[in-house]
Amino acid sequence: MGKLEGKVAIVTGASRGIGAAIVAKLAEEGATVVACARSIESCESAALCLKVDVSDSAQVDACVKTVVERFGRIDVLVNNAGITKDGLLMRMSDDDWDQVLGINLKGTFLFTRAVARPMMKERSGSIVNISSVVGITGNAGQANYTASKGGVIALTKTTAKELGSRNIRCNAVAPGFIESKMTDGLSDELKKAYLGSIPLKRFGNVDDVAKAVVWLASDDASYVTGQVVGVNGGMI
Repeated sequence: MGKLEGKVAIVTGASRGIGAAIVAKLAEEGATVVACARSIESCESAALCLKVDVSDSAQVDACVKTVVERFGRIDVLVNNAGITKDGLLMRMSDDDWDQVLGINLKGTFLFTRAVARPMMKERSGSIVNISSVVGITGNAGQANYTASKGGVIALTKTTAKELGSRNIRCNAVAPGFIESKMTDGLSDELKKAYLGSIPLKRFGNVDDVAKAVVWLASDDASYVTGQVVGVNGGMI
């Protein structure tokens, strides 16, 4: 029997990369998984796929309502949806700032707020937010992205404090350099520089992140809340 047998999980940003890997791992451990993304037609491991703009509160609330009506409960939420619109701080447009913060940070807040009530009713739940190593270290050319991911860490810690008395845990996973479509566009020179800063001397893969999420979502981490788990090969 899997670690998440009988659990109902929502994963945002589930259409590709880390999100798709998380869906697959949660399902492998027995969870009934609802895959959410702005554009998603099917997801092999998911019990249900829903198109949701995480920055739209009405869509988020409707998604959570649908899941509760369909499956009766929500045990796990993984806030993975995220985008980048990189550029130097002095040249960054208002729109590039607003879009990244809207999806990466506001989306995490909206989904967390929406699942809080059904989780409180069950007096249990695990929320796992996907942050980033650069949300801790900062990174030139990513003022919007680093601000959003740093904000996710702060939101994680506050959520853990507010909901802990109802046995709802909230933790963050902060991936380092993970091979994905988001990192494929980086130059070979930049990739080499990143590799030089990683003690394990390899880049991570999406399964490395998914395994950490499964652990935090499961009862194996029942006394872990308000924490940031770095999956970064020792970068920091």
